[in-house]
Amino acid sequence: MRRLDHRHMCWYVISAALLIAATIGPGQAQNASVGRELEAILTFETTHNGNAPSGWGGGPPSTIFVDGETVHSGRWSARLERNAAGSQPFSTLTRSIPIEFSGNTIEWRGFLRIENVSEFMGLWMRQDGDAPNLAFATMQPRQIKGTHDWTEYSITFPLHRDAKQLSFGVLISGTGKVWADDLRLLVDGKPVWDAPRVERPKTPLELDHQFDAGSGIVISELSQVQIENLVALAKVWGFLKYHHPAVTAGTRHWDYELFRVLPGVLSARSRDAADRAMLEWIRPLGSPPVCDRCAALKDEEIHLRPSLEWMSTVVHPDLAAVLRVVHRGRSQGRQFYVSQVPNIGNPQFDRDLAYATLNFPDSGYQLLGLYRFWNIIEYWFPYRDQIDEDWDKVLAEFVPRIALAKDKTAYQLEMLALIARVTDTHANLFSAPPEIRPPAGSCQLPVITRFIEGQAVVTGYSQASSGPATGLQVGDVIESLDGTPVHELVKRWEPYYPASNQPTRLRDMARALTRGTCGTARVAIRRPTGATDITAPRQPLDSLERQAGFTHDMPGDTFRLLSDQVAYLKLSSVQAAQTPSYVERSKGTRGLVIDIRNYPSEFVVFALGSLLVEQPTPFARFTIGDLDNPGAFLWRVGPLSLMPQQPHYPGRIVVLVDEVSLSQAEYTTMAFRAAPRATVVGSTTAGADGNVSQIALPGGLRTAISGIGVFYPDKRPTQRIGIVPDVEVRPTIAGIRAGRDEVLEEGVRQILGTNVPADQLHRIAAPR
Repeated sequence: MRRLDHRHMCWYVISAALLIAATIGPGQAQNASVGRELEAILTFETTHNGNAPSGWGGGPPSTIFVDGETVHSGRWSARLERNAAGSQPFSTLTRSIPIEFSGNTIEWRGFLRIENVSEFMGLWMRQDGDAPNLAFATMQPRQIKGTHDWTEYSITFPLHRDAKQLSFGVLISGTGKVWADDLRLLVDGKPVWDAPRVERPKTPLELDHQFDAGSGIVISELSQVQIENLVALAKVWGFLKYHHPAVTAGTRHWDYELFRVLPGVLSARSRDAADRAMLEWIRPLGSPPVCDRCAALKDEEIHLRPSLEWMSTVVHPDLAAVLRVVHRGRSQGRQFYVSQVPNIGNPQFDRDLAYATLNFPDSGYQLLGLYRFWNIIEYWFPYRDQIDEDWDKVLAEFVPRIALAKDKTAYQLEMLALIARVTDTHANLFSAPPEIRPPAGSCQLPVITRFIEGQAVVTGYSQASSGPATGLQVGDVIESLDGTPVHELVKRWEPYYPASNQPTRLRDMARALTRGTCGTARVAIRRPTGATDITAPRQPLDSLERQAGFTHDMPGDTFRLLSDQVAYLKLSSVQAAQTPSYVERSKGTRGLVIDIRNYPSEFVVFALGSLLVEQPTPFARFTIGDLDNPGAFLWRVGPLSLMPQQPHYPGRIVVLVDEVSLSQAEYTTMAFRAAPRATVVGSTTAGADGNVSQIALPGGLRTAISGIGVFYPDKRPTQRIGIVPDVEVRPTIAGIRAGRDEVLEEGVRQILGTNVPADQLHRIAAPR
């Protein structure tokens, strides 16, 4: 089995922003006659008009230049240069071409030179089809920054079956300079213009345009009967989408079919009348023959079974009988609106369109957003059984809330509240601007806050000069903002903060706590010397360090010796290729502290985990959805194991975690805790494990879910529970005020023993 490649949440931000940037780059038909022209553009050896490299787009324009002095070869290179943070947190050089070629693997390769890059830089590329962002690759996880001479880099991904456009380029985040030269775009190892040409047949998504300008559905109020009818329609529409062979074969624009049946359902004066309208709508699909190879699910393979009991209670017996015929003849081995990532299994909803130019309000499209998301959870969410509430009742609650939303802002807030009911930290409304989610506003105090001992505490600054200038100090407890107690704000905001557990929800609320309208904020704080009020100006979000406080590990080097007996490795900047070196440098120490209070910069589960075990060691197993039985989740055969490699580290292993340890960080912790003599120290993690599946929603909105189920080898769950530490330690307000890292101190104590004096532990674990 291939490794699980969890995505950093920040990738959503970058890939979404590049949706805009990529449209600037000009398209170019791919054939042999344009090969020389495209090659000249990729190597910058063409005629340039002005300061920008010809044939390229991107932005901001003021940060992109053609350079004739610093080159890898030839006369010209491209340079991206950022001197200060702007409205866009990164700059990108961008090119787009139509995918009119076939192949298996696309590779984007080239030489880059960097100078004083503060955050990261690298190559990126993305595939788009009817739905945007079918696949995205970036060098961001490598976190390459600083100053380096010309080096050749490469990223790859499989050619997606539904992709129609390829966008690619170079980006820089933060400040600094990046030069690019001798770039190459390869398909199966050959230049893209030498790849076989292919013409793709058009689907109903391209041919059916009836509702492109709007659904035509206007709803000003809803009776209880209408709500019940719309609930039934949501279930029937979603069931047919993933079961009826005429739909799974891609012969219908299923979103638009919803708009065709909605008027009849809305005008029905009873449940029976609504069911008759649905029967008439279903009839043209035909009655599929009974499937002779729809095998019954085996108990030993099944983790979750489909939930189809609603057919006996929600719809009329005549309609239920038709749906049961569809179920007996359900599609096998083919789904048009969902696929699975090869060798991993998390679902891809590539043909669900985003309708980014939609005009609001539009009750039909708003209901489509609800129906689409609700049914994805019903059929393709591996942790459906861990939702706190009855998912059917959630549907009934949100039908009027979403259908009657008066504008896009109200629609987004309702969708955000719906997504929060799934209790999955991976599920959020990533497209929502900061002005939407409370506390609404585009400015924030330049401080970092964190909930410690149930209190909102200042733990640092997000701007080096303006942060201390507020008068707020590290260790201050914020008791109220603009006259409202923090505990009241938390209660008011909770419905709009999706998370798997409360520590993670508080983590996200703390990050936004001091946001609001631009202007002065009044903050009531408590210090050891007593309570006081501070008035300070909020700063524009673009002027703040966006990632400040997102990790809780030690500043400075990736690896270091804390003493001659304790080694320390943080994964926020780890490099997989250096894992043998980390172990060699740890030789002779009694223990290695692996700090995963962060998101790993590279995937090191096997590269490092195999150096920590002495024999084959299972650490995780998985469930995946069954395309032949939507709603069912099956155990993959056997657990995944670490296989021992050299050099082996024989000492104690201490893994540090807390609420910022999310997804890949949690999966990595599962692997490392399986090693002998391993101890997990800290507090419960974010509770969202499994490869991320992205979801497009009407209005250009984007969310996601955990797409596969991740469990311990004995089938114990991790979702929502998180990684429960062996030794629970949380920061204290007193520790924050004293500049101590109490979690790291306990990690060191686990290695050196309980008799080590506290002041010695503090010196060893002190930030440096």
